[in-house]
Amino acid sequence: MSRRVRRKVARRGKEKVVLPSYPEVEDEVIGSEKNEVVDWTSLPDDTVIQLMSCLNYRDRASLSSTCRTWRALGASPCLWSSLDLRAHKCDIAMAASLASRCMNLQKLRFRGAESADSIIHLQARNLRELSGDYCRKITDATLSVIVARHEALESLQLGPDFCERITSDAVKAIALCCPKLKKLRLSGIRDICGDAINALAKLCPNLTDIGFLDCLNVDEVALGNVLSVRFLSVAGTSNMKWGVVSQVWHKLPKLVGLDVSRTDVGPITISRLLTSSKSLKVLCALNCPVLEEENNISAVKSKGKLLLALFTDIFKALASLFAETTKNEKNVFLDWRNSKNKDKNLNEIMTWLEWILSHILLRTAESNPQGLDDFWLKQGAGLLLSLMQSTQEDVQERAATGLATFVVINDENASIDCGRAEAVMKDGGIRLLLDLAKSWREGLQSEAAKAIANLSVNAKVAKAVAEEGGINILAVLARSMNRLVAEEAAGGLWNLSVGEEHKGAIADAGGVKALVDLIFKWSSGGDGVLERAAGALANLAADDKCSMEVALAGGVHALVMLARSCKFEGVQEQAARALANLAAHGDSNSNNSAVGQEAGALEALVQLTRSPHEGVRQEAAGALWNLSFDDRNREAIAAAGGVEALVVLAQSCSNASPGLQERAAGALWGLSVSEANCIAIGREGGVAPLIALARSEAEDVHETAAGALWNLAFNPGNALRIVEEGGVPALVHLCSSSGSKMARFMAALALAYMFDGRMDEFALIGTSTESTSKCVSLDGARRMALKHIEAFVLTFSDPQAFATAAASSAPAALTQVTERARIQEAGHLRCSGAEIGRFITMLRNPSSVLKSCAAFALLQFTIPGGRHAMHHASLMQGAGAARVLRAAAAAAAAPIEAKIFARIVLRNLEHHHHVELSI
Repeated sequence: MSRRVRRKVARRGKEKVVLPSYPEVEDEVIGSEKNEVVDWTSLPDDTVIQLMSCLNYRDRASLSSTCRTWRALGASPCLWSSLDLRAHKCDIAMAASLASRCMNLQKLRFRGAESADSIIHLQARNLRELSGDYCRKITDATLSVIVARHEALESLQLGPDFCERITSDAVKAIALCCPKLKKLRLSGIRDICGDAINALAKLCPNLTDIGFLDCLNVDEVALGNVLSVRFLSVAGTSNMKWGVVSQVWHKLPKLVGLDVSRTDVGPITISRLLTSSKSLKVLCALNCPVLEEENNISAVKSKGKLLLALFTDIFKALASLFAETTKNEKNVFLDWRNSKNKDKNLNEIMTWLEWILSHILLRTAESNPQGLDDFWLKQGAGLLLSLMQSTQEDVQERAATGLATFVVINDENASIDCGRAEAVMKDGGIRLLLDLAKSWREGLQSEAAKAIANLSVNAKVAKAVAEEGGINILAVLARSMNRLVAEEAAGGLWNLSVGEEHKGAIADAGGVKALVDLIFKWSSGGDGVLERAAGALANLAADDKCSMEVALAGGVHALVMLARSCKFEGVQEQAARALANLAAHGDSNSNNSAVGQEAGALEALVQLTRSPHEGVRQEAAGALWNLSFDDRNREAIAAAGGVEALVVLAQSCSNASPGLQERAAGALWGLSVSEANCIAIGREGGVAPLIALARSEAEDVHETAAGALWNLAFNPGNALRIVEEGGVPALVHLCSSSGSKMARFMAALALAYMFDGRMDEFALIGTSTESTSKCVSLDGARRMALKHIEAFVLTFSDPQAFATAAASSAPAALTQVTERARIQEAGHLRCSGAEIGRFITMLRNPSSVLKSCAAFALLQFTIPGGRHAMHHASLMQGAGAARVLRAAAAAAAAPIEAKIFARIVLRNLEHHHHVELSI
């Protein structure tokens, strides 16, 4: 896999201040004198405090550690009115160390049960707002202690993930301990009983905003008793008794905004609420299937009140709230934020709507229901982009996460909806996301980077991201000390690095070094950041220049470390793929040998071929295949148990994916170049699985299996094994029927090796002692093989062209035959001196078919322009091939194919000789 997208919600960050915390670094010094010395300690205190207020906590702590003065300023109460602990591991010890600075703490955000347990140790008695996510393990006891220690709480929000272990008892404790509570939003509580809600109604007179989201049961009657409530949301809550709701909730005297989205509410209830409630202004009912199935929607319309549903124009409805109609209805949120004369009530409605809409859109994107394409394209994408510009940071984060999520069709195979992605791009979403990514708030950075990563799966969006400077921004974020930010930035670079045009830009931006450093920095920090970093490096390593950058940055050591020690299959797969790509440039750089020489690399890859996960096995086998092109690596792989491991892999992958089959056979092909490995593969039982793979329906598998069998057939013992295991029919089928010319070519060469006489000599001595002898008819197999070898060679011959070439010595005639006979990929094959010598000997074979086949093979290996043509020509000249070729070309009894091909090979040798002399 070359890219990855993410759907799951992961919210982190703080208030929105869109300030570029990572501006482009410039060489020039700002100031009148370039060499002027600046005494930073002479800055006014208020300037330093203002500077510190624009830093995240980690950078603020670093700045405070520079001197006593700044340490004192760093502890200023105004810097500690708000605290976001989501990106940090906050245990009791850490909380106690922060306690002295939290006396005036007003707002706190946290993540997870461990942080929740430590909150009381902050001793923030004046805490007003508390917000937590990843709250599944938080218990009634923990929540009860928290609210008991923070009686001044005015806002408590837990979600959006489900609070599975919190019950109505904790809700009662909230009511008893927090009389000043104004806002309560809880997600995923199983049951909220009437007693708990009545306690809120009685003990929290200022409670104006209630959200019981995604709950199983909520007492509808009791909610009708909370007379102070102005904004109420039961979005996603099941088992609602809508008849009771329509009879009770319309009596709530102050109810202004109601959200029943993602429920089974019907048009009757909606109509009664809109017509009966005197105070209700906005009713949000998005993604309500029962309501949307109603054909006659006139029943749910009410003058002067807004209904927001999938079938309504949401922007137009929101614009109608304002006396002055906005020029562009899609700018309604922006115009409201920029308005100088804000109505207090309208301001509260719009603030609530921002929060509600961001939550609904994110939840809808996560569930990805069918039939919403039109909504997303016409309204949903625009709403998310508008909400990304909110002054509420949690709204911004959810909107960015919503953009990251709604484009994803399938996160397993990294597929996104191109129409949705391009809609975001066309509406200016890329620039907005990049601005958020430059925020100093890490929560916004991570969510924006995640959205950029997912959208960049689309090539057009990726191009726009690059053109807008996104690669530089992501490369900087990848250096973040916040693991979550670095992880999402690495994911963005992973997806962008799929495009060949972006690889160089990523390297130029320092992305390669940043990704390698990530592996060392977070080597034990979880699989997410490591998988993304390794995946991006794997894509970059496919480029020759970038592969050298990866090696220079220490990438070989980092990736081998992951392959050796990481236990997460996703990381193992990408690390092995990266090593495979690094080793694929054997002709142009030294990375192949560098990987092989890295301590433990080959042993780790051999071990990964035994992984229970197919993707890991596939990439490990691919890496061993590429590494086997190096002579030293080839023998070292065998010494590390690679022959045995790869034979077992080939035996087990008959029903696996074509990719795994291709690489398993390919690795055995690479190892079998060595005579010792060739014999070992035969002894370990590698012949039978390769024959089975030769019967695959995939052409790529045909090539690697045929290549491996060709190498194995060079050894007479293996050749006999191939016959005994039923390999002749399989090779004959490849030779005659495969759609790959290379597979047909190598199958023909394997058959030629098997029946050029050497196997017969071996068979006379006796069959292999390592395998059970089988009764086979070598004569019948030989006839079958020669028949199909001949047919194969004839497919590359044109009688008219051959007749012309035979009658003329003109170069053009031979060139015409060469071009028709040429198999382009065969130019990449490299033969040893023994193999070339065998084909030369085959030219003297009594069989006219084998003569033609040998001449045809030598033609392929010596055609000018082939990667190893000069090498093959040198071997042939050293073996005295010219004399044999001239004899073959002049033999009266030889077939015309053998004669013409021999003449062409002679001409090729002359060409290479002249080239060699001219060098």
